[in-house]
Amino acid sequence: MNSILLFRTDRVGDFLLSLSLIKIIKTNYPNSKISVIASEKNHQYISSFEEISDVIILKNNFFSKVSLIFKLRSKIFDAVIVHDGKNRSRFISYFLNYKKRVLCFTNLIDTQIEIIQKACRDLNVPYNIDCLNFMDNREYSKQFIPFNNYVQLHLDEKWIYNEYIKKYVSIEPSCEELIHFINRIISKDKNIIITTGKIKTKLLNNIKDKIDKNKVQILENQDLSALENIVFNSSLLITCHGWISHIASAKRIKQIDIIDEKYPYNKWTSHFRNYNYLYRKEFQALSEEILKLV
Repeated sequence: MNSILLFRTDRVGDFLLSLSLIKIIKTNYPNSKISVIASEKNHQYISSFEEISDVIILKNNFFSKVSLIFKLRSKIFDAVIVHDGKNRSRFISYFLNYKKRVLCFTNLIDTQIEIIQKACRDLNVPYNIDCLNFMDNREYSKQFIPFNNYVQLHLDEKWIYNEYIKKYVSIEPSCEELIHFINRIISKDKNIIITTGKIKTKLLNNIKDKIDKNKVQILENQDLSALENIVFNSSLLITCHGWISHIASAKRIKQIDIIDEKYPYNKWTSHFRNYNYLYRKEFQALSEEILKLV
């Protein structure tokens, strides 16, 4: 296979799942050219991977879909893979010229890795568990990392009740609870790097002057590559499930993943390595469970 088109018009974490499949394809066909149909949310990050030859943005409107069909109709692909399972992607792929089309569907039974294994069978390529090491050729640096031995505490909007899914159990700590939790991690001879999502929280502003800056650094609004680098260099990641959970697993970084009991996360995490999870609960009880795993 020389020319492959893969649809991944969702988010960054979803693309990281596709990297396992891409690694398998590149292992079997090292000279293959892989183009990815991406979303506005993930295209820039996808472009940073050397395995990807081309990234094309698909906006979720009718004009963008029709324009993309006309743009791609002149090419013949050895394989078109709809890995995002989106109706829009299946619709566009139907009108393209290809030797083989692989449609991936998320259902109530199969895990994401089982979906990838099925895609391998459809493509007639052998599944290889080494595909889980899809970040091994990524370069990373310690140049801007303030500590050698540190826990990364990723405090994004999923920790803040009013910024996340209301039906999920609230885990939002008070300032006093968060400071106490940080100090107990420090007492285990650990440093801490606190990272954030895009949304600023009053919680972090309120603790900035109350932490030991020799042991704790808050790095806000880091871009995706910088966050990836911080995960790579950490000894432990504490996070509510997101795209960096996939990074930690790919690099075998120990992680404690905070998830809600109502959602079937196992479909996305069954292949994770060095992985621990805890169910969301009020912070005082949750912090005690986390500390036992640190």
